[in-house]
Amino acid sequence: MRTIAVTGSASGIGAAVRGALAGAGDRVIGIDLRDADVEADLSHAAGRAKAVAAVERACGATLGGVVACAGLGPQVPDPATIVSVNYFGAAELLAALRPALARSPRSAAVAVASNSAGLVASSPNPLTEACLRGDEAQAREIAAQGDGFGAYAGSKLALARFVRRCAVSADWAGAGIRLNAVAPGAVRTPLLDAGLAHDQLGPAIRAFPIPLGAFGEPKQIAAVIAFLLSEAASFCCGSIVFVDGGSDALTRPDSV
Repeated sequence: MRTIAVTGSASGIGAAVRGALAGAGDRVIGIDLRDADVEADLSHAAGRAKAVAAVERACGATLGGVVACAGLGPQVPDPATIVSVNYFGAAELLAALRPALARSPRSAAVAVASNSAGLVASSPNPLTEACLRGDEAQAREIAAQGDGFGAYAGSKLALARFVRRCAVSADWAGAGIRLNAVAPGAVRTPLLDAGLAHDQLGPAIRAFPIPLGAFGEPKQIAAVIAFLLSEAASFCCGSIVFVDGGSDALTRPDSV
């Protein structure tokens, strides 16, 4: 039986991941603001440290997997907090729990990025670059000067690049840990519902094309995450898997 830590486990995709993994016989340590095994606020360094310490105690410092799922949507009024949760809350937790993953044979980690990363400037992108430098103060300052969508997409782009850069390193692949990411599109979660209720974001979300014709369901994303954590994905390393009904392929057909 594997022990897998899942952030954002109380709702949405995180809750679906928790259910899928537990249903398959894994032990899941859920992390969220409330209604979780570990209750912690990942928007600041102290909350992340609290989460890491609690997970290490609960797992005996050995993990079979980590899923960094916690995130805030573009409708959140403070863009700086979006960046702190979506990038730093994910990347710092993954990095801090990497030693626990290294103690388990054939361990794996998955970050939840977003197909929105393809909708912002990839280079130069000062917000993304500040995130990847680990400069949270600068990233928050840049985000505060923009809007929620820029903070959301820029932070998810940074997270995808974090995965690509780290996955092939000696600390990850070299230590036998597979690191990958999923990039969901619009999925029926409380986060999406809040976006749909927003005066400006709602119409844009409804108008965004989905070739398969409908919003996704959390269980569809959870199934791909479970696959990436499994031995069936043992040759996947540094992959960003789009699970968005075809939206990214439609809007960026030549991006490969």
